[in-house]
Amino acid sequence: MNKKLHVKKGDNVIVLSGKDKGKKGKVLSTFPKSGKIIVEGVAMATKHKKPRSQTDVGGIVHQETPIYACKVMHICDKCGEPTRIARKVLDDGTIVRVCKKCNEIL
Repeated sequence: MNKKLHVKKGDNVIVLSGKDKGKKGKVLSTFPKSGKIIVEGVAMATKHKKPRSQTDVGGIVHQETPIYACKVMHICDKCGEPTRIARKVLDDGTIVRVCKKCNEIL
């Protein structure tokens, strides 16, 4: 049961709800099965890392945790505003993502 996400890896997004509401960041990875994504600098968690070898250093590490994809909205590269994504079929038959506000191809 793979869900289709409205954002892809590398997209710029803004968080709509939760403790990080209003933060902007880039999508680092997506998990379509669970409907979650990891956004750069959003939903930071503290993890205590144990050294696994002689050269490895342990300590407290801050890393991003997954959030639901429905809590973010895509930011258009051209107009710079949060927008929904439309899909458009070009003359050669390829399907592209389009900004609903400025009608530019994403």
